Amino acid sequence: MVAQQQQIQLSAYSGLYALIVPQDNLLRKINELIDFTFIYDELASKYCTTNGRRAESPVRMFKYLLLKTIYTLSDVDVVERSRYDMSFKYFLELSPEEAVINPSSLTKFRKLRLKDTDLLNLLISKTVAIALEKGIIKSHSLIVDATHSLSRSNPQSALEVLRERSRLLRKALCSIDEDIKGRMPEQNDSGGLEEQLAYCRRLEKLVEADQALCVIPAVREKLNLLRETVEDTQESHTLSKDTDARTGHKSADSSFFGYKTHLAMTAHLAMTEERIIAAALVTSGEKGDGPQLPELLEISRANGLQVDTIIGDAAYSGKENLKLQDKEGRSLKLVARLNPVISQGSRKEEARFEYNKDAAMFVCPAGHMAMRKARQGKKNRGKNQATVYYFDVQKCRSCPLKEGCYKPGAKSKTYGVTIKSPIHVEQQAFQQTDYFKEKTRERYKIEAKNSELKNVHGYGRAISYGRAISYGITSMQLQGALAIFTVNLKRIVKLTS
Repeated sequence: MVAQQQQIQLSAYSGLYALIVPQDNLLRKINELIDFTFIYDELASKYCTTNGRRAESPVRMFKYLLLKTIYTLSDVDVVERSRYDMSFKYFLELSPEEAVINPSSLTKFRKLRLKDTDLLNLLISKTVAIALEKGIIKSHSLIVDATHSLSRSNPQSALEVLRERSRLLRKALCSIDEDIKGRMPEQNDSGGLEEQLAYCRRLEKLVEADQALCVIPAVREKLNLLRETVEDTQESHTLSKDTDARTGHKSADSSFFGYKTHLAMTAHLAMTEERIIAAALVTSGEKGDGPQLPELLEISRANGLQVDTIIGDAAYSGKENLKLQDKEGRSLKLVARLNPVISQGSRKEEARFEYNKDAAMFVCPAGHMAMRKARQGKKNRGKNQATVYYFDVQKCRSCPLKEGCYKPGAKSKTYGVTIKSPIHVEQQAFQQTDYFKEKTRERYKIEAKNSELKNVHGYGRAISYGRAISYGITSMQLQGALAIFTVNLKRIVKLTS
């Protein structure tokens, strides 16, 4: 059974919080900024209210996950730090002498309580509501972009993560004891995944053999992160594959295996940057950026925003997105620089070929990218020129989606687009206006938000959330919900300060 979030219990030591946790502490400000009882309202139906052992408050369990995201900690370390870090205990509304949970409870909470919960939209809408209430969001402009996250089950990605986390552990060790360099195992700079796993195990044993080093928080946290990565890599490499992840393309020569998170962020308020994420969608990695725009706009408006301008890159200048301006009586402006090959003259609606702006190529519905492109036709000869994209016919012959797309026995598979159309001519004229030029200068600001999500809060790669939701869109949505909720709260705290 579950009860409402309990307040700090009466304790002779509760006065310590006023002395130890400063007024400008981030966790204190977050606690003062937001009433977390909305988590209880959302999750109450997942608990029995009449019988059974008293469950840990869902609000407190959610706060543990939030601390894990804010400080990039493992389950073990976020619980361990809550034992002695008074700011953590204050945030969790524990009395100073109160016991903490067992780390395994976090896995059960994610598995039993958060599964099948639309936490992504819930948390974003909550932070947007707070920002509107505080008068932070006043602009009517949205900046849109997509950022990619690597799947846990991508072997190459796992190798890179293992190397990076073993490097962080070595760095923490050397900062405490420079003489330990001579005792460290030889680094694996050129070997494969199995060699790196073996190296990480040897490094773990070296640290575990020295009890004095194990109790130092800086070393212990890096060691636990490395342990989690080793365990996740062993499981995903030998037992499991991420069936929801897909191969996306960052350029014509560079690809990744994982997911995309499509973001809509507010632009600016006078001389202060708002930069509040108003909407987000998580898709597999092969999905195009442009087709997600209508839903991002709909979610942003549902969250209370008035939008009259959308700022994006060339991926968002597809014909369907340009038509949004006409549908809204030209009250909506799309500030996206026109690329002459983006979805002009799209032939059949069911084709769903999508343009990848990074690789400057089209991607078929099965996720295969065109190998090359060629210009056909001549200028000023009565017909519009077209750009024709050529696909690998060997893949087409065995493709499960070939019906209606590939003609049996054909020696080539092409997709052609017209280079000019009236709606693009109109957009091209809009690009020459001062308004367009002024607004397009703001687009780069969302890149900093993407960087914060990846480099500060670990959103560059999918992480484990327990065996029940270890892989797939569900796990990525949970990770995205916590990361975006964190960066929005931090931004609101900064602006209200």
